[in-house]
Amino acid sequence: MRGKSSRHHRRWGWMVIGLLGCAGQADQGDTPPADPGKDSPAPVEAPVVLFVGTSLTAGYGLDPDQAWTTLVQQRIDEAELPFRVVNAGVSGETSAGALRRLEWVLGQDPPALVMVETGANDGLRGQDVDSMAANLEAILSRLDRVVPRPAVIVAGMEALPNMGADYVSRFRQVFPRAAQAHDAYYLPFLLDGVAGLARFNQADGIHPNAEGSRRVAENVWNLLRPVLDSIVAAR
Repeated sequence: MRGKSSRHHRRWGWMVIGLLGCAGQADQGDTPPADPGKDSPAPVEAPVVLFVGTSLTAGYGLDPDQAWTTLVQQRIDEAELPFRVVNAGVSGETSAGALRRLEWVLGQDPPALVMVETGANDGLRGQDVDSMAANLEAILSRLDRVVPRPAVIVAGMEALPNMGADYVSRFRQVFPRAAQAHDAYYLPFLLDGVAGLARFNQADGIHPNAEGSRRVAENVWNLLRPVLDSIVAAR
């Protein structure tokens, strides 16, 4: 269901978010050898699942094969779904930075799905909620203009409680409202079951460790799988 999540939105007492950033020459004879690829169709790359985000998406402090985006690709492959993941996470990026690089990240070939994970650093730095909301709105509006339009997932974030109850409440409301306004899918909390639990985080207490990353992958996969199934069915 777009604009909503099938998972319960657990309200955490606090949320920690870090500074979230690969001819040979022809024989000399009467008849040159045939080019084996001359009449072969060019290979078609699998449709892209694009994850735009902060260090939480980039996999800060983890081996690449431990990042939750890599684990999601493994799930996609196990399910024999024709998609390839592109991790466009950048550590320390705010919503303004995500908006600035969006055009470059999208490239020329429209992705099949885009998940937007942004705002974590805005909240950490206590930046203006209305400015963050405007940046997210601009990101989603740009995705609405992509042809064909990709499926979109908005990942919700939480602000630290020391910003005050009003800031925390206003911050939290930005993400579901944006998702609903743009007919996007909504993942209430990327770090559900991870944030604030030492066993699932690195020594900094901020970024998920390998076990925590597996939990994040589960959070994403539970919403992503039916969305990818619907894309395949539509094609």
